[in-house]
Amino acid sequence: MVAFTHTVQQPVEGLRAKALRALGDLPPFSATLQRLTASLAGEDVSFSQLGDLIEKDAVVAGNILHLVNSALYARRGDITSVRHALSILGIDKVRNAVLGMSLARMWSKLPMPPSWSMAKFNLHSSAVAILSDELAQRLPIDYPEGAFVAGLLHDVGRLLIALALAPQHKQIEELRRSSGASLLDCEQEVLGFTHPMLSADALAVWKIPEPIRAAVFDHHSAAEPLSLGRAVQAADHYVDSSGVAVSECDTDRSQSIHTLGLDEPACAAVLQHFRSEFHLLAPFFR
Repeated sequence: MVAFTHTVQQPVEGLRAKALRALGDLPPFSATLQRLTASLAGEDVSFSQLGDLIEKDAVVAGNILHLVNSALYARRGDITSVRHALSILGIDKVRNAVLGMSLARMWSKLPMPPSWSMAKFNLHSSAVAILSDELAQRLPIDYPEGAFVAGLLHDVGRLLIALALAPQHKQIEELRRSSGASLLDCEQEVLGFTHPMLSADALAVWKIPEPIRAAVFDHHSAAEPLSLGRAVQAADHYVDSSGVAVSECDTDRSQSIHTLGLDEPACAAVLQHFRSEFHLLAPFFR
């Protein structure tokens, strides 16, 4: 047991409220993001509506066409229209890609402290999203369609802590290095709450569906073996252990994909497809 010497310097609710208020400092969601997040809650979005939204953002439209024309989705002849790309990739795949690209671009505009690497955060979040989605497609879990977004947003609480509570964020990182304690233990010691709690709070503000919020809340502590939270946790552990981490202190976590019940060929297939898709998408999330 690590003997901590740090103490929470402000009331817990004061720090938590301050971090959540930082949501108001984030760039507003574009019309595309608003429509896509609404679709997560079951609001129908047609190919035509999604195509219209994407076509209004030249950067995103170009990225989607680059994606569909890549080797991973190789087709005879170039795809030159967003509508054609949608028909090939499907609404879920395009929605996930657009959400990830748009949020990475939005996060990158934030005035973060020098100790925070937005590039590492975006890469880690996208990697966990992609692997969570791959796992959810092969496991009998509830709400598998929410896996990508749960993975993409699982660490938004860490971003808010770094953005709104910079002195405490620095203290947490220093405590991790000096004590060797876990991130959650250090956050609890310094803040009185943890980033999964804050991430779930933020998702509630954004009206993200409850199953995704629950998975994000549980992504360090999911006990149920076949749950969305457990898939995100396994993806998070694997991505950290592969070196695609938010912090240098995150890279010593164990690979736990094999504990999900997939056999060796299935695990190999998941990881092979994950690496191919991440290699393709990573440039869009930097």
